Order: sequence, then C-alpha cells, then structure tokens
Amino acid sequence: MTEFFNKYFNIKHIMDEKRKYKEQMARVDALPKDYQFVFKKIQKYMWKHAGGDGMDILYLHYELLDLFEQGVADGKTILEITGEDVAAFCDELLKTVKTYTEKWRDDLNKDIMEKIGKDGEDN
Repeated sequence: MTEFFNKYFNIKHIMDEKRKYKEQMARVDALPKDYQFVFKKIQKYMWKHAGGDGMDILYLHYELLDLFEQGVADGKTILEITGEDVAAFCDELLKTVKTYTEKWRDDLNKDIMEKIGKDGEDN
C-alpha cells in the first residue's frame, strides 16, 4: 500500500513525471513536421489502449521517440520506419505493454471460467 501512495500521491514523483513528459514533447516538436504528425497520431491511438496508470504507454512513447530521432538522423522518411500500415506498427508495439484490451479479454475469460468452468458444465 505504501508503494501505491508513494507513486500516486507523491508530489515530487508527479512533478518529475510531468517534467519528463514536457521534455518528451519538446523533443517531438524538434522533429520534422511529418514525424511530429505521425508521433502525435500514434500517441493518441496508444492512449486509447493504456491500462493501469498509463506509465507503460508513456515509456513506450519515450522509446518510440528515440526510434524516430534515429530515423531522422539516418535520413529515413517516417513511413520507412513505421511502414504504410501505421496501426499494425502500433499494435505490434502495444504487445509489450498491459492494455485495457488485454484486461477486457482477461476479464471475459475469467468470468466465463468462473461460471462454466473447464468442464463446460454450468456450476
């Protein structure tokens, strides 16, 4: 319980995370316009799937930003990095984090198994 309060009610922690986020967005703003556009669209898409406190998604955004900055440094276009199916690119990245979709799937299976059980008979 102490960990929960230290994480969610610790002003220093909250301010530190807010500072990191602002720094991240300043880095995004330094990218070429097409990279900025795609990053912000991906960010919006991923937030819809965030589970828990969303920190997994935030850390994933930091990694994505590193990837985009490397792409700029290598002279790649944004679609050379993401491919033309940007949603599939996002979904692949989301496989590494806990999402609400995953929670909903787990809850569905749990509810069914609790009611019906493995033997297929209503308990």
